[in-house]
Order: sequence, then C-alpha cells, then structure tokens
Amino acid sequence: MTLFLVILVIVTALFFDFTNGFHDSANAMATSVATGALKPKVAVLIAAVLNVAGAFLSTEVAATISGGIVEDSVVTPLMVFAGLVGAIIWNLLTWLLGLPSSSSHALFGGLIGAVLVGAGLSGVHFGTVVSKVLLPALVAPVVAGLAAAGATFIAYKIAAHRENERTEAGFRHGQTVSASLVALAHGTSDGQKTMGVITLVLITAGYQASGTDPQLWVILAAGLCIGLGTYSGGWRIMRTMGRGLVDIQAPQGFAAETASTTAILASSHLGFALSTTQVCSGSIVGSGFGRKMAEVRWSTARKMVYAWLLTLPAAALVGAAAAFVADTGVFGTVVVIAVLAAAVLGIWQVARRNSVSADNVNEGRDVTLSARPEVPAGV
Repeated sequence: MTLFLVILVIVTALFFDFTNGFHDSANAMATSVATGALKPKVAVLIAAVLNVAGAFLSTEVAATISGGIVEDSVVTPLMVFAGLVGAIIWNLLTWLLGLPSSSSHALFGGLIGAVLVGAGLSGVHFGTVVSKVLLPALVAPVVAGLAAAGATFIAYKIAAHRENERTEAGFRHGQTVSASLVALAHGTSDGQKTMGVITLVLITAGYQASGTDPQLWVILAAGLCIGLGTYSGGWRIMRTMGRGLVDIQAPQGFAAETASTTAILASSHLGFALSTTQVCSGSIVGSGFGRKMAEVRWSTARKMVYAWLLTLPAAALVGAAAAFVADTGVFGTVVVIAVLAAAVLGIWQVARRNSVSADNVNEGRDVTLSARPEVPAGV
C-alpha cells in the first residue's frame, strides 16, 4: 500500500507541476507578448526551455518545502496527496477565471491543511511558514513594484529625446532577454517546489534519508513537467497580466521583467518559497506608476489581491477535506481521486466554452474576469 501511495503522490505532484507551468507561464512572457516583442508561441517555447534549465540551477527552495514547512517525521504520503489535491483544484479554478493567483501558496495551503488534519499542530513549522512564505509574500510584490516603477521612469527619461521606431525596437529586443531571464528565474523557484514535494514523500515513506537533496530523476521529471505546462500556454492568465492590469509598452515591459528577475533570483538563493506570480504582478503594476499617464486598472488588481488572500486558506480547506476523506481507508482515497478527476474534467469543459489561445490572447483586456457579454455596436 505504501508503494502505491508513493507512486500516486509522485504522479499527482507532477500533474500539479504541469498546472503550475501553464498557470505561471504568463509571469515571464505576458508583457513581451502584449508589446509584440515576442510572438505568443515563440514566447512560451522559450519560457518552457528556460524553466527546465532553471530547475537544475538550485535546490534551496526544494529544501525549504521538503524539510522546512512541515515536520517530515509525522507526515505521510496520504497527507501529501491530499495537499496536492487542494493545490490542483485551486490552480485550475483561478486559471479558469484568468486570475494570476499563486501556485506556490496553493501548494503550501494544501499541504498545511492536510497535515493539520492528519498530524495536528505539531506537524506544521509555523515559524518557517511566517518567515519564508508569509513575510516574503507581503514584501516581495511591493519591492518588485517599486523597483519596476523606478526602472520604468529611468527608461522613459533615457528615451525621452529618442522617441522613434529604433528606440522602441531596442526595448523590444531587450524584452527578449529580460523575459527569458524571468523564465529562467521561475525555473529556479517554482520548478523546485514539486521537487520538494516528491522528496518529502520519499523521505516520509522511507525511500530517502531526511535532510537530503532531491535526486537527479526528481529534478529531471519536475523540470520537464513544468516545462511542458509552460509550453501549453496558460493564455487566459497571460491576457489578464498582459492587457488587464496596465497598457504595457516596451520600456515598461523591459523594466518589469528586469525587476521580477532580480527579486526571484534573490529569493531562490535565500531559500524563500516566493510567489513568482505576486512578484511579476507587482512589477507590472509598478511599471504603470513609472510611466506618466499610464492607466492602472484597479478593479482587476483588486480581484487579484482577493485571490492572493484566499489562495492559502482555500487550498488548505480543500486539502484538509481531502485528507479527512482519504484517511478513512482505501475507499476514501478512491473517492478523493474521483473528485479530483471530475473537477479537472469539469473545469476543462467549462473553459472550452470561452477559449483563449495564442491567436486571441491580445484581444480585449480582461474578458475572462467579466461575465458581461459584449454588446454589438449600434444596439
């Protein structure tokens, strides 16, 4: 039974990694696609390759998850599976709505909820949760936003007397580099989170010693899955981040991406389990402040903030419920698997009714967040 659960958790974790990829592909490429610096399909291909590469650069964040947030000596594979169920369902719901919420916080919330049900308060290291999850979540978007605002202001000052097609083209070429760096940085952060989960379950099942780093096959599998997810596009969220927050111009996009890269790489080096979505969103909003007369759409920003605040507790509730049901035995585990499969298929069917793809990602602003139908001209 233990081996079956380990395999179940690994498969579920890799599926979560795939959803993380398409949920967060907008982090690196939304601004470049919105400004026309990169064609949509080229953008996601570059992001996919660099996400895989980034997954091999560091394991600090993986160590935070596998041995920092929860107590591995009391965690069971079933708890990890239940936590992943909570994270996957929240990821898919927010993707359906086009809301760039945090895949990272969905994962942490799911794990915390499941461990609280299965092992009690002693199973969660709340000090680590506060210092390496909650505090960075409050500080990082603000810091990235301020950095992006300053960088945008400087970029426009430099280009003030050179407003021509060559200057615009230069910033677009710069975006190709800066967006690629965001994708690489994303791999060093989010690519490691699934590695940490798989390593955690291997440790709890006795297949790996406590405190050891992710194995090579774990790094490879997690990197490939997040890369495949990134390549699938996540166009609904890309539209929101590229068009729904600010009307992005090339200098803004370059500034936002540079600020995001710096914040993500610094946090990965320190082992902070940062939300790359929050960092990149903060940078985009900051770039709006840095450009004179730029419009920041606060209605969309508010919805994003609400999603950020709800992510961890909502995923925790689903993870806790999944752990409670799965803990009743084999039948309970089967029920949780069935519910997860039904949720995935149901959300996918609803998404097909209002498809967003590479062909229409730059049309409109934020249509997936609004249920109001467009009224034809003259009506």
